[in-house]
Amino acid sequence: MELGSIFLILAVLVGVGVYLYAPLTRRARGMTTDSAHEVSALKAERDRVINALQELDFDFNLGKIPAEDYPEQRAALLQKGADILRKLDELAPVSTSGTNAEARIEKAAAAKRADSAKQAVELSDDDIEAMIASRRKQHKSRSAGFCPKCGKPVLVTDKFCPSCGKALT
Repeated sequence: MELGSIFLILAVLVGVGVYLYAPLTRRARGMTTDSAHEVSALKAERDRVINALQELDFDFNLGKIPAEDYPEQRAALLQKGADILRKLDELAPVSTSGTNAEARIEKAAAAKRADSAKQAVELSDDDIEAMIASRRKQHKSRSAGFCPKCGKPVLVTDKFCPSCGKALT
């Protein structure tokens, strides 16, 4: 047997091996994709629990939730969030620096509260008043009132009512 034919046989065997091994690598990639989807779903659920916790605290502060129901609902949300964080740690371990899951969910909720409070504080009363005044000015310049015949709203630029066609003076 010549040296060239041996190399040809080896090349064919390597090609067949790669061809047969390819589906196995796709399945492994698919399993990592599935776990990535699960991690993504768990993170979305974690965000929903944090938002629900924030809304619960807000509603309690407004007096919409009775004082006897608040601790039970808050504990249930914290437990749900802690379970989600434990599942996340099992799938994608994160360095937690010794904190437990409930403390981490509390920390995330506090950070969200701080972000929303910062956004609310950024506008001063003068800024809000200026925005209201400009909005009222825009609104007055658009509407000229109502048609005397049909009662539909008309604009300043209208010469005729868009609904009934009556001449506006």
